[in-house]
Amino acid sequence: MKLRHEFNGVSKLRHYLQVVAFTLVVATIQCTFMPDKPYGPPVVYSVLIGTFTWAIIDLGRELIPSAAETGWPHGWQGIALVLVGIVVGYLAGTLLADALCVHYFHFYPPGALISGADQRTSILITAIAGLVGTFYFYAVNKSAYLESKMAEARMHASESRLKLLETQLEPHMLFNTLANLRVLIGTDPARAQHMLDRMIAYLRATLSASRSTQHPLALEFERLRDYLELMAVRMGPRMAYTLDLPDTLRDVPVPPLLLQPLVENAIRHGLEPQVEGGHITVRASTQASPQGLLLVIEVQDTGAGLPATLPVPGPGQSFGLAQVREKDGLPLVTDNGQHIVDVTGLKIADPLAFESEVSQWPGVVTVGVFAHQKANVCLLGTPEGVRTLDFA
Repeated sequence: MKLRHEFNGVSKLRHYLQVVAFTLVVATIQCTFMPDKPYGPPVVYSVLIGTFTWAIIDLGRELIPSAAETGWPHGWQGIALVLVGIVVGYLAGTLLADALCVHYFHFYPPGALISGADQRTSILITAIAGLVGTFYFYAVNKSAYLESKMAEARMHASESRLKLLETQLEPHMLFNTLANLRVLIGTDPARAQHMLDRMIAYLRATLSASRSTQHPLALEFERLRDYLELMAVRMGPRMAYTLDLPDTLRDVPVPPLLLQPLVENAIRHGLEPQVEGGHITVRASTQASPQGLLLVIEVQDTGAGLPATLPVPGPGQSFGLAQVREKDGLPLVTDNGQHIVDVTGLKIADPLAFESEVSQWPGVVTVGVFAHQKANVCLLGTPEGVRTLDFA
């Protein structure tokens, strides 16, 4: 529950204009079934009753604690607000409409009385219109809230994927850098100091990027330059690089850590396996398309390249297909804020060794093999329901 403190005048005006349009529709329908009566009085009564009803209900919601997902009070408070709004709105709107129709518009002579049938019809129309209008605004608020939560969930999912990727990349790079730094301190202090300066700049940029979901492409290239300088100190003359960023693209917003996975793969699988190393080129450009200009970022290397044929798995081995488990089209997040990666088609020859190796991967919390801590109960999902298998 929340208490609304901010008054949104634009939203209230939009609601009121919708109410006026709805009351005009009601008056038109009423005149359609009673063509012998003039159009003016139903319009006056309908608009005034709708105005008072809207004012009491919509403005009254600002004074009563309301649910965040609907903007309407819960339970008896919401029901009482709607009933009071309809009753008071009908009485106040009718009194003002009587005065205007007799003394201002002269639709009726002074002292004219409305028949009981017309009064009952007016009460019925007011009740139905009030309930329909209330349900409409309730549904609109609920729909807007659900859309905002879905957008928020998508944003959190993207951020979680990015954080997971960062936790997988940074430890690998840091361990290698610190190991090389330890050796250089004793053999080449000048190179060790240069490497340490680059590592500090890289960590500072990484920390800054982790606090945002977007930053300019120029900062991404600067962070990439620090990373490549670290790798250059480690690999020496075996690695060279070129960064090509036009000035017109420096301020284009991109997600942090967009390029490092590509460059790291190029070094690990392209340059390092090759004795002579190679050259990495990272280039940003634009390309015309039916949707407008597209940002194109290329990562090229002169490394070993891909083998002509993929290796064939040996006995007891196979390649598995990994996929992040999703729910309602979004990555599933567990109660402790983690993701679940399902792997299918993988044959495990040594479960103990497999679980020990995967458990040491950065970012892995639990391995679902349970080879070290064996389970004696299995809950198996079948078309007939859940089966319990007891191995005690």
